[in-house]
Amino acid sequence: MRKFMGIASAITALALALTACGSTETATSGDTGKASAAEVLKVGASPVPHAQILKFVKDKLAAKEGLNLEIVEFTDYVQPNVQLNDGQLGANFFQHKPYLDDFNASKGTKLSFVQPVHLEPLGVYSKKLTDLTALAQNATVAVPNDATNLGRSLKLLADNGVVTLKEGVGTAATERDVTGNPKNLKFQPLEAAQLPRSLEDVDVAVINGNYALEAGLDPANKALVLEKAEGNPYVNGLVVAAGNEKDPRVVKLVKLLAGPEVKQFIEQTYKGAVIPAS
Repeated sequence: MRKFMGIASAITALALALTACGSTETATSGDTGKASAAEVLKVGASPVPHAQILKFVKDKLAAKEGLNLEIVEFTDYVQPNVQLNDGQLGANFFQHKPYLDDFNASKGTKLSFVQPVHLEPLGVYSKKLTDLTALAQNATVAVPNDATNLGRSLKLLADNGVVTLKEGVGTAATERDVTGNPKNLKFQPLEAAQLPRSLEDVDVAVINGNYALEAGLDPANKALVLEKAEGNPYVNGLVVAAGNEKDPRVVKLVKLLAGPEVKQFIEQTYKGAVIPAS
């Protein structure tokens, strides 16, 4: 009997030891998984050129910096900021600072512009005209419907003599600020992503560079007119939630986006349709 009890005690002790070892191994695996997930920086981006630039960074540069990137593509200008503000993204890359400032002010978000990367010149495109001066009376002009890009598009038209704006209004212009419209143009505000598709139905459209590239419009060669790069405030860049500017993953990505390799990639890939910030 004593011998049986001794054997039983030994078996129980062995079982407890094995259970303890199993618990420790499971906890370690779980911790490792969490640490690995924490190292991933999830970045929301427009497909062209932003996600393409990030893919270049991910494939060619990130490993050297120990940076693990996950790229999430968006086709609109709202969800990348909403999801960044909600913590579903660690950063986003699709917008210029004037748009971000307006978004923060109107939505109550606290997002921070941390690194300029490139400029996508806004352009005027048409499937009916080859010269902007050939716009007919009462022609229809499609423009972006968000505040910053609407003002930007009206200024581009004004800079090219199509309309006249109230003095000093600049890129804050709205349709109410058009003081001279000799051809009685009809403005049709649309969501920016829809503008390339509108070309079948309007005379000209003022289109953001990323959507022009996605639609195969080739800004450098197909635009009737393009914004000038010099002194242009509409440089696109990396954005994070306020307070996360010093996140080590963000710091690594900022370093790579500002580096000579990315500049060379932009110049060689887009050939003037996208212009490096520096």
